[in-house]
Amino acid sequence: MKLVDSSPETALPQAFSAWFAGRGWRLRAHQQALLDKTRAGRSALLIAPTGAGKTLAGFLPSLIDLAEAHRPRTGVHTLYISPLKALAVDIARNLEAPVAEMALPVRIETRTGDTPASRRQRQRRDPPDILLTTPEQIALLIASADAPYLFGGLKRIIIDEAHALAPIKRGDLLALGLERFKRIAPGVTVTGLSATVRDPDDLARWLGGAATPADVVTADRRSAAAPDIRILDTQERLPWAGHTARHALGAIYEAL
Repeated sequence: MKLVDSSPETALPQAFSAWFAGRGWRLRAHQQALLDKTRAGRSALLIAPTGAGKTLAGFLPSLIDLAEAHRPRTGVHTLYISPLKALAVDIARNLEAPVAEMALPVRIETRTGDTPASRRQRQRRDPPDILLTTPEQIALLIASADAPYLFGGLKRIIIDEAHALAPIKRGDLLALGLERFKRIAPGVTVTGLSATVRDPDDLARWLGGAATPADVVTADRRSAAAPDIRILDTQERLPWAGHTARHALGAIYEAL
């Protein structure tokens, strides 16, 4: 794919550059920093507020890798791990949009406790490029005889909401899984995505030594989406509103 900028620090494939421009977006500094680290084969931890585009930052290196692949793949390329199965399903749905709009040759699937058995069996025979799942499913997958086939070519692991997993037993289980993945796919890199935390260096170390404190990327607070606060107003009379307000004020008065 043709690059629109000759600088390796700022280059994006043409399809991606056009997609960003079509939405009126520019690559944010923390997205660029995470992309640079991944291109250098380094693991990293991205700490960003809600609305700063950290999910896109996590997947962007994988989408570019898969878009530029010159031969068919076998096995999973990118593994996304979420503490909530509903979040994994939502992220998969949101990820389908850029993949479809840029016509990328990327297959995305989820695997949770709700995934039908027939689809799980098919995923073992014909794994998707990007698999979105949970820590519990990871524990089952790496214990299977198919693990080397499924993950032997694994390039990237994305751990979302890392701050929510690290301090609990599910985080301990996942940490063991990460070590197993490093044996199956020695070149795999780990990208942690997190909200603001007190000790970023400690969270980076939890990634299993894959990321060091020097690999912590922190997004500028100004990169967060601006709040959109609206109050529903109506010209119609709400017959219950006045009574409810008087009742509430009366309860407060009696309590005092």
